[in-house]
Amino acid sequence: MSKIDDLIQEFCPDGVEYKAIKYLAEVGTGSSNGNEAQEDGEYPFFIRSQTVKRKNNWEYDEEAIIIPGEGGIGDIYHYVNGKYALHQRVYRIHFIDNSVDVKFAFHYFRAFFKSFIMRKAVSATVKSIRKPMIEEFKLPVPPLEVQREIVRVLDSFTLLTAELTAELTAELTSRKKQYDFYRDKLLTYNGEYPMKPLSDLGKWSGGKTPSMAEKSFWENGTIPWISSKDMKESTLSDTQDHITEKAVEEASMTVHPANSIAVVTRSGILKHTFPVAYVPFETTVNQDIKMLVVKEDILPRYAFHVIQGKGRDILAKTKKQGGTVDSLDFQKVLAYKVPVPSIEVQKKLVEVLDNFEAICTDLNIGLPAEIEARQKQYEYYRDLLLTFAETGSTLVTDRQTDRQTDR
Repeated sequence: MSKIDDLIQEFCPDGVEYKAIKYLAEVGTGSSNGNEAQEDGEYPFFIRSQTVKRKNNWEYDEEAIIIPGEGGIGDIYHYVNGKYALHQRVYRIHFIDNSVDVKFAFHYFRAFFKSFIMRKAVSATVKSIRKPMIEEFKLPVPPLEVQREIVRVLDSFTLLTAELTAELTAELTSRKKQYDFYRDKLLTYNGEYPMKPLSDLGKWSGGKTPSMAEKSFWENGTIPWISSKDMKESTLSDTQDHITEKAVEEASMTVHPANSIAVVTRSGILKHTFPVAYVPFETTVNQDIKMLVVKEDILPRYAFHVIQGKGRDILAKTKKQGGTVDSLDFQKVLAYKVPVPSIEVQKKLVEVLDNFEAICTDLNIGLPAEIEARQKQYEYYRDLLLTFAETGSTLVTDRQTDRQTDR
């Protein structure tokens, strides 16, 4: 039997009482607006976001739970202990009943408040939270000894998860730097290979956007359509949007062959990044994307690696100055020269670079997967610890989300 079970059996063998927040805490909003934030402010300033801003003056000096009244409802929670400022559409829950450990209440809100709000909502989408809704939420109030032990366990679990995430992120960053170093070394001109402009690698072409007003161009579409929002991966597996055969025919869309290379030439992301993606499937593109279909003497993967590897230099030398939207001078892009070795050498370089990329990609996939697994593990134990059966045990049966609307 765990220490928490021992404490429950000692202090509350007959069960745990649930109390509505209105009997335990003050609930109210702040008086500040978002424009009052100051970059180097002394105090935390809670707004309707997971991001905490700063402010030079404070409104409250207390221990409390902070949740937004609208935007990110049920997903954003903050714990604060000290001086802070609060947006006028953000709620503070300040406990006045000494029988509640605020950190315990914070963990409980994160676990069960969203499902409670969804049950109270008339529609599936909750646009705002009202004070009475918060005040009706019921909190189990076991003895403080039990609450504090649960907080200790959950805080420790959170800390371990954060440390693991930091370790994996550092490893991924190190691998990416190593990959970038060797890729640059392999693709740097040393006089051995001929230098050719990107225009010589194959046929470049662009795309466009079929009319959004014509539903038959988009509904039940099966043909991929690439836009800037898809260009987040080095190798695409699919696109967010798809168009129909009718759109291809009537809007005169070009369907580019598989194993083409896509580059972004117009987008706000060009402020700091030059997105390049290998596309292993047939696709169409919008007007902000250029596609390269390589010649027979160029390997598609080599073209991808050399363009991506030289991306920073291409961006620096071809980006247009001024304009409302960041864009590239595409004629300069086409004139940019890269090393083009023989097919045999291309194959060797691609093998090495693909192996390096696979290592980074596997870790990149593994990182969020590991974080998600840890998060699910945390949520499982959190729910286990915070769900009290009527007998006072920590069994998962008789869930709190079922009881919130029954009492």
